[in-house]
Amino acid sequence: MSVSEGSVSVSRLVYLLKELVEDNFVQVMVTGEIANFSAPSSGHYYFGLKDEQAQLRSVMFRSNNRMLKFAPENGMQVVCTGHVSLYQQRGELQLVVDSMEPLGVGNWQLAFEKLKSMLDAEGLFDTAHKQPLPSFPRTIGVVTSPTGAAIHDILNVLRRRGAGLRVLLRPVRVQGDGSAGEIAQAIADLNQNGQADVLIVGRGGGSPEDLWAFNEEVVARAVFASKIPVISAVGHEVDVTISDLVADLRAPTPSAAAEVVVQGRQDLERHVDHLIMRLSGQMQGRLLLLKERVNGLQRRLRSPADELQRKYNNLEQTRKRLHLAIQKVLDGAANRLGLAAGHLHALSPLATLDRGYAIAFNEQTQVAVRDAGSLHKGDRLNIRFAKGSVIATVEHIDS
Repeated sequence: MSVSEGSVSVSRLVYLLKELVEDNFVQVMVTGEIANFSAPSSGHYYFGLKDEQAQLRSVMFRSNNRMLKFAPENGMQVVCTGHVSLYQQRGELQLVVDSMEPLGVGNWQLAFEKLKSMLDAEGLFDTAHKQPLPSFPRTIGVVTSPTGAAIHDILNVLRRRGAGLRVLLRPVRVQGDGSAGEIAQAIADLNQNGQADVLIVGRGGGSPEDLWAFNEEVVARAVFASKIPVISAVGHEVDVTISDLVADLRAPTPSAAAEVVVQGRQDLERHVDHLIMRLSGQMQGRLLLLKERVNGLQRRLRSPADELQRKYNNLEQTRKRLHLAIQKVLDGAANRLGLAAGHLHALSPLATLDRGYAIAFNEQTQVAVRDAGSLHKGDRLNIRFAKGSVIATVEHIDS
């Protein structure tokens, strides 16, 4: 018998091993540490799962890893659920992962769901218990770590958009043993203090373990018991905690919580700005109209000096016209007087005297003598010539 008789090909052996592995490890749950993690452009995750003594090549295809709520990293302890397969081209054993959770999250998720169901049944999530936020708070109570990113994000927003607001920080630990008790006590302390108008309770992002303090029953009941409205701001937008469900309002991030606090003031400021713009526009329009009216009045308004000058000019023209009219009247009267004088002179006895005649007046009666018979011998006569006069005595009368 030749050596080749009874042997199998590599592909046949690998195929048999593949069937053996896949038939017997249809679903497995493996705990280990991520190593050599790779996420190429294909969208699939390639990594190794290892412990102190062994390592298993693993793959998580894009269709499954899109459902993850965290980003896998080297050194992270995880629990992977999937099936074992044999990659025939290389003859390599691999774990095809269907789902993955950080180590311990599975138990914590069960605790989360249990507490959520209990509190929901008690009505702690009921919207009827939600308190409205104050429109214009003056003092903001903050329950968070004094050194974390959350307080810096909150203060940055309030400085930028909420000038004049007072922040009352109640520092606490936001993760680790005893942190939930500190958070609950801080909420109670701020309620007892009574200065805050609204509370922001939260922290920045982190792993589910880091955020777990906000899933504790003691925190949930402290939030529910608060007489001051509470805004829960834990982690990132994808993170939902028990305190988020109990709080009067859930903000996706601490920054967003600060934005919500100043929202009423911002709305009022925008409304006031709008009213100021409208009032300014109306005032400008009114001022322009009044300016046009003033300009019109200025064009029609004359100074007293101008008016006096105008009246003086009118008076001067009237005087000239009156002078011309009087002169015309006088000239006419002079002409008429000249004509009348001419006519009168022609009819005057003096004109007759100029032609050689004389007039005799009875010196005693001063009556012109028209009839010689009216005289007596010895009467004295005043005889007037064109030039001069003489006194004569009647010596002979020839009537």
